[in-house]
Amino acid sequence: MNPLRKAYCRTFQTVFRIAIPFLPYRRPKILDGVEEIPGLLIQKKKKAVLLVTDPAVRRLGLTKRLEMLLGQNGILCVVYDKTVANPTTDNVAEALSLYRQNGCDALIGFGGGSSMDCAKAVGACVARPHKKPGDMAGILKVLLPLPLLVAVPTTAGTGSETTLAAVLVDAKTRHKYAINDFPLIPRYAVLDPKVTCSLPPFVTATTGMDALTHAVEAYIGRSTTRDTRKAAKKAVKLIFENLDAALENPANLRARRNMLKASFFAGCAFTKSYVGYVHAVAHSLGGAYDVPHGLANAILLPRVLEHYGRVIDPKLAQLAVAAGVAKEGDEPAKAAASLILAIDEMKKRYGIGDVVPQIRREDIPALARYADREANPLYPVPVLMDAKELEIFYEMVREDGQ
Repeated sequence: MNPLRKAYCRTFQTVFRIAIPFLPYRRPKILDGVEEIPGLLIQKKKKAVLLVTDPAVRRLGLTKRLEMLLGQNGILCVVYDKTVANPTTDNVAEALSLYRQNGCDALIGFGGGSSMDCAKAVGACVARPHKKPGDMAGILKVLLPLPLLVAVPTTAGTGSETTLAAVLVDAKTRHKYAINDFPLIPRYAVLDPKVTCSLPPFVTATTGMDALTHAVEAYIGRSTTRDTRKAAKKAVKLIFENLDAALENPANLRARRNMLKASFFAGCAFTKSYVGYVHAVAHSLGGAYDVPHGLANAILLPRVLEHYGRVIDPKLAQLAVAAGVAKEGDEPAKAAASLILAIDEMKKRYGIGDVVPQIRREDIPALARYADREANPLYPVPVLMDAKELEIFYEMVREDGQ
């Protein structure tokens, strides 16, 4: 990256870091189970709710209990269950139409990050009825309060229940972008381990790796705070202690609840301290090829960490201690290498490969430009890279790029 642009990026990031204590971040209030939702809606005098989910979650019957409870309490529950893995502007338009047709006054995002992001985007469109989602892409373009939004994560990974971001794909251009604003933070998050037990093992694994990526990228960035560092360490510790257990026994509610907590803590960390180039590259792959976000993050994470080099060793060493793969006082480079090795070993145990076979070499320059546009200057990464420099990550994980 040329020196002038580098100076601009670092100045931009410094201003944001200084502003963090003065910005209206908030943590969602935690509910322990979906059975608490009807009482909340009654207390808030809500009559009709749009429940945004995806076909797999609905097919597994995970929303059935909540739908029944809402009906028993006289609350109209309208279900939109067509959200795709990387939610599109078409999903938002369809769900918004249902919201308006049925006179809804509250939203529930029920599922993985895709369903929660779709619900957030619907809320943004309700708050700003004369704007399209693309008009609100970027930072602080929503501004007005959303309808009451409750997030029910069925995966322990995205952290979307804590964040101010909704990530969408433009249905026409396939460009993936984020809407970032404080009103998008859900008011309530339901951490109910019972709704995560039916997840396929591979989804449990990749979403767990997604949470790990959130925590690691938030921790190694240059805009951390005492609270975000603490939250990221907690997340890493919980993931290394519980993800294997959740996979070995899907009915292990203790491990499942701890993974939900890990995802929540990781979300709290990165919603303030942001993420990095792993996410920027993963988002471009999701937009272009529909690669699931957690899978893309898992494939990329150890390779990006290696590429950053020695500059992140001290911070990775601290995370290695939290993960239990290094000891206090270990030489930083050795501890950092232990963490990267442990991440690679996790990938192997979970059947996560090292390549994204869909990547075509001719697509790489455009993909890298998308990643550059997303990441710079917003993400306070340890090492700044422009589009040309980012191309290396696509080559690293391209099928014949080994």
